Amino acid sequence: MKTGGSVRGTTVVWGDWGLRMKDHDRRVSAKQLKLGEDTIRAKLRGTHFKLYTRVSANIGVYTKGNEVRMGKGKGKFDYWAARVPVSNIIFELKGNMHEQVAMEAFRLAGNKLPGTYEFVRRGDAPVVGITKLKNGVTLQSLREARRPVESKDDPQEQDVISTRIVPENPSSISTTTAIA
Repeated sequence: MKTGGSVRGTTVVWGDWGLRMKDHDRRVSAKQLKLGEDTIRAKLRGTHFKLYTRVSANIGVYTKGNEVRMGKGKGKFDYWAARVPVSNIIFELKGNMHEQVAMEAFRLAGNKLPGTYEFVRRGDAPVVGITKLKNGVTLQSLREARRPVESKDDPQEQDVISTRIVPENPSSISTTTAIA
């Protein structure tokens, strides 16, 4: 699973607020996604809002019993799941409500889902891996090397270390260093 190098899916697109996964990538089951969605809807009952689910459970998970011998097929279908990369938005919310109400609904939903989550607003900085792209940090600066890269092809600067065993005493090893 890709966990860095892309900002796709890390910002709020359709709504005003969002719930973003904060720690490493996880597999979230369809039941867990439904439970998070139901929690948000229950908290916001009576208000006018639109909830967007940005991930879908499209991966089938198959299991085999314990102490079953190797082979004999894949196992039987168990549940649907979604792979959620780090820093991806799970839910977005749009509506005429106070930001604290949306924050509380997302906090409750995040407690029911596996992993840790953060509340984000429309216009917040995108994220690559766990690094937020703000204050001069760009995608290009993350791709550049952080220390000088030494060339392995330049024979002038390489040290050649040769090791030889002295014939009269096989247990002693002498090392000579020569610059080519």
